[in-house]
Amino acid sequence: MRSSSEPEVTDAALTIEDLAVQLRSRGEVADILDGITLTVPRGSVTGVVGESGCGKSTLLRAILGILPGRATTPRGRILFEGRDILPARAAKPHGRIGFVPQDPYLSLNPVFRAGDQILEIMRRHAPGTRAEHRVKLVELFRAVQLPDPEAALHKYPHQFSGGQRQRLLIAAALCCDPALIVADEPTTALDVTTQREILGLLRELVRARGLSMLFVTHDFGVLASLCDEVSVLYAGRVAESGPTRAVLDTPTHPYTRMLLSCHPDRAVELLGIPGAVPPATAQPAGCRFHPRCPVAQPDCRSEVPPLLPWPGGRAVACPHTARMEAHALA
Repeated sequence: MRSSSEPEVTDAALTIEDLAVQLRSRGEVADILDGITLTVPRGSVTGVVGESGCGKSTLLRAILGILPGRATTPRGRILFEGRDILPARAAKPHGRIGFVPQDPYLSLNPVFRAGDQILEIMRRHAPGTRAEHRVKLVELFRAVQLPDPEAALHKYPHQFSGGQRQRLLIAAALCCDPALIVADEPTTALDVTTQREILGLLRELVRARGLSMLFVTHDFGVLASLCDEVSVLYAGRVAESGPTRAVLDTPTHPYTRMLLSCHPDRAVELLGIPGAVPPATAQPAGCRFHPRCPVAQPDCRSEVPPLLPWPGGRAVACPHTARMEAHALA
């Protein structure tokens, strides 16, 4: 019999099973995540997309072990390298998981040299001496294509451009030799040209270093250029998941279809989605998308749709997909 402390044998770098996260505030319980299930295969990039308020950042916080103190996880598992890391979420973040934050302008302390800030991370989480860490960090600066890596160690954050700061943050995420990188919309604050460069860099690092990555974004263009798999989140639940190309070319869930209809590169005519994502303290019964869904049926208002297998390695949380094919979501 396998001991509970032994890792499970798996081909995935990260597996999230039926994860629920609740947040208690002023006597109310907010269901931030409800039954999230997704996988990040080894050596690949899995994207998570959805509107603001759908739980994307909370998902990353749960993986990193930095949920707020008022948060509880009533059920679910987060398997990293075969071990459930959810019970230890109150401990320090896992050293084998790197994090690339969203805003390169707010993520570095302006009064300390950039190199010193990353060396402090290495001192806490990576083996070796400070001299060894400096050598390794220069190599990382070179790998992320920072100009003059030696001089970059001694510069302050304001001496770097936005794209260079994001490269610093990618180097920080790599400095402890992670097996998994989680990235929270790391190109949002960048111009289009710099964004393309950073995405190309991330693709190359995943390929060259054998990394796995969970990439949160709201941009389907970024999703298409970087991610192998995608999970579409709505109001704390997975609406649809599968290979990125298949989901983008033939979206099945009404929410995925309507979300794509808002994207200027993929919509014939730009259409909005009526209404808004429900607040976490007042989630509707049944399918959480039904108040905004043009093809909702009576049972959608009372029954929680399961995530059903769909051809091509996909999964869809809508039992009315066959009927939906006959509708134009205009």
